[in-house]
Amino acid sequence: MLDLSMHILDIVQNSIEAGATEIEIIIHENLAQNGLTIQIEDNGRGIAKEMRDKICDPFTTSRSTRPVGLGLSLLKEAAQRCGGEIEIQSEEGRGTKVKAFFQLDHLDRPPLGDMGETIAVLILANPRLDFRYTHQVNHHIYCLDTKIIREILGDLPLDSSWIFDYIKRDIAQGLKNIGAASFPKGMEVLK
Repeated sequence: MLDLSMHILDIVQNSIEAGATEIEIIIHENLAQNGLTIQIEDNGRGIAKEMRDKICDPFTTSRSTRPVGLGLSLLKEAAQRCGGEIEIQSEEGRGTKVKAFFQLDHLDRPPLGDMGETIAVLILANPRLDFRYTHQVNHHIYCLDTKIIREILGDLPLDSSWIFDYIKRDIAQGLKNIGAASFPKGMEVLK
């Protein structure tokens, strides 16, 4: 995958397929510790105990539509390539938490990607689900929560094109305001 937002999209899709109604995406850039953490947490049905130990094996999947499941194995490989790792916590009937750690300035770390587009697509495609996206750079925080958006909009649906455009713009501006990274530091040399 070309950027981290595509990994996020893939993992969130797993949450949706697991019946999640609430999905939280947290990105934390800790500049002092040179770390990037991506966390995706859901209230879906969780991962069966017999699957947990082999969940990062690309030839292990709970899907019946195809015999492979590449999402977690690709995320794990991307994190390890950048001096990081992933942690997966899951309990049947209670949900799953996937946490990936990356060395922030590692030359092999993919760019973050277009988080505005990614989150907007998730909301547009799943307007009845609750999404909370939090992005933190040191002590600066941006947050978007569909529960709050619904309170403001009332009966207006979240799957309209103007909401999609608004969310994209709001996230882009919010991430710019907090100084979120879109490329590893090494990429700035190439600009």
